Amino acid sequence: MTRKKVKLAYITDDSARKATFKKRKKGLMKKVSELSTLCGIDACAILYSPYDSQPEVWPSPLGVQCVVTRFKKMPEMEQSKKMVNQESFLRQRVAKGNEQLKKQRKDNREKEITQVMFQSLTGKGLETLNIVDFFDLGWMIDQNLKEINKRIESLKKEAQSLAVAAAGQLIIKNGGKVPEEKPTFDTMDAIQGQQWFVDFFNPNEQMGFARDDMMLPFGDANQNAIWPNGFFP
Repeated sequence: MTRKKVKLAYITDDSARKATFKKRKKGLMKKVSELSTLCGIDACAILYSPYDSQPEVWPSPLGVQCVVTRFKKMPEMEQSKKMVNQESFLRQRVAKGNEQLKKQRKDNREKEITQVMFQSLTGKGLETLNIVDFFDLGWMIDQNLKEINKRIESLKKEAQSLAVAAAGQLIIKNGGKVPEEKPTFDTMDAIQGQQWFVDFFNPNEQMGFARDDMMLPFGDANQNAIWPNGFFP
C-alpha cells in the first residue's frame, strides 16, 4: 500500500503536532546515525522543542561540541558556501524543476515537428501549421540535411581509403608496376550512381533551377500530369 503524500504545512492540532514531532525526531536521529556510520563522516544533531526543557543532541554533548568547534575553525566564506535555509532550498528545487520542464518541452517539440516532417513526405498537407511551426520545421529539415551531408562526406572518405588500399595491394601483386586497366561497366555504373546520389543532396552546387519552359517529369504546363500525385505514381 502506498503512503499518503504529506502536506508540508504547519499542523494546527496540538496533539497531532506533538505526535508528529516525536515520530519525525526519532527518524531524523536514526538517519544521522546511519549517515555517519555508512559514510564514516562527522555529524551531529541538535533539536530544541517546546516539549522538552533541554535540547536533544546526537551523538552526545561532547560529540556535538567537537563537530561545532571544527565547523567554527573554517573560514567564514567556507562555512556559508553550502549552507541553505528553507527558502533557499525551495528556490533551488523550483529552479531545478523549471530546467527539467524546459528540457521536456523542447524534447516534445522536436518529436512533434519530426512527426510533421515525416507526415509531409507521405503527402499530408501543411495547411494547419502556423508561422512558428514553419520556422521549427525548417530548422528540423536543416538539421537532418546537415546529418545527411556529414554522412555522405564520411562515406566518401571511407571509399577513398578503401580505393587507396586496394590500389596499393594491386601494385604489390604486380611487382611494383601500375596495371593499366580500363574501368568495367560495373565500376562506371557504381561511380555514376554515387555521383547522382551526391548531386541529389547538393542541388545548389551541382544543379540549377528549372526554367519556366522546361518540361518537368511529373507533367506539362497544361497540368496534364503523368503522375497526378507528386509523391506516388
